[in-house]
Amino acid sequence: PLAIVARSGHEALYVAERAGKVRVLSGGAVLETPLVDISSDTTSEGERGLLGLAFSPDGGRLYISFTDESGNSRLDEFIMGPGVSEIDLNSRRTLLKVNQPFQNHNGGHIVFGPDDMLYMGLGDGGGSGDPDERAQDTSDLLGKILRIDPRSQGDAPYGIPADNPFVANSKRPKARGEIWAYGLRNPWRFSFDRANGDMWIGDVGQDAIEEVDWLKSGETRGANLGWDRFEGTKRFEGTLPVGAVAPVHEYGRSVGQSITGGIVYRGTRIAGLQGRYVFGDFVTARLWALQSDANQVFQRHDLGVGVDNATLVSFGEDATGELYVVSLGGPIFRLDPAA
Repeated sequence: PLAIVARSGHEALYVAERAGKVRVLSGGAVLETPLVDISSDTTSEGERGLLGLAFSPDGGRLYISFTDESGNSRLDEFIMGPGVSEIDLNSRRTLLKVNQPFQNHNGGHIVFGPDDMLYMGLGDGGGSGDPDERAQDTSDLLGKILRIDPRSQGDAPYGIPADNPFVANSKRPKARGEIWAYGLRNPWRFSFDRANGDMWIGDVGQDAIEEVDWLKSGETRGANLGWDRFEGTKRFEGTLPVGAVAPVHEYGRSVGQSITGGIVYRGTRIAGLQGRYVFGDFVTARLWALQSDANQVFQRHDLGVGVDNATLVSFGEDATGELYVVSLGGPIFRLDPAA
């Protein structure tokens, strides 16, 4: 399992398996028949596979993000029926294809924002140190978070919102209109705070620093997160771009080795976590929470729990805001109050 999401109007949860299946978790059990099976269209070699899924805000459409057999990123849509596992497999259509030069740093996370637009995270394409300088290149979609209207627009498979930062941008005439934020190495999970619309991003570091980026609602448009000029707050190569947004939290190799971005807790079962950003590390598999003081200085607190097999790959939330933790090794956990 690689991701878990809820669907409006249903209590079931939906799980993406990296090898290509979307499974339905209903009534505490996994339904035998997969909702979707694209196993023949993808490969889990390297960091590839089925990497993300999202439902439209009304629950009527399913979107999946994956790498195809050639290793290139792809975004597809299906029309859902009213039942928990009703889907029109013949409705499948491809919205977006992005070539990937390497096997790693594919990103692939997708989520609908509070504006009902679909956001997609893409890594810098892989290779050590962003060798093709893609993350800072706004004419390239890699190393970015994209924002699109997933409904087809005439002959186009999707629309580009007119208020995206690089639409008709005279200062960057070659920039791609789909780009919402850039300067990312591999945004491995990002989310929106359901209370205020703030965006939170976990961006995987090169070999020294893992970072958490916080983009306040209304301030995310056109944000430059700094890679590959900086890794976290440490200079990597070149000079820091003017106006680059620094992370609100970072940690080094003595703490962990690969961040898994999380979610701001807005559930009710764990009062002490209310409003805190819960995230973790893929390698150490520990769970942490970020809390800020009055000056918005963030402190990391160890929650004292983790997944058993050190493969903490994703977080999810249900309709009520309760959190789930996904282990690539198999189990999915719900975060509950301590006994």
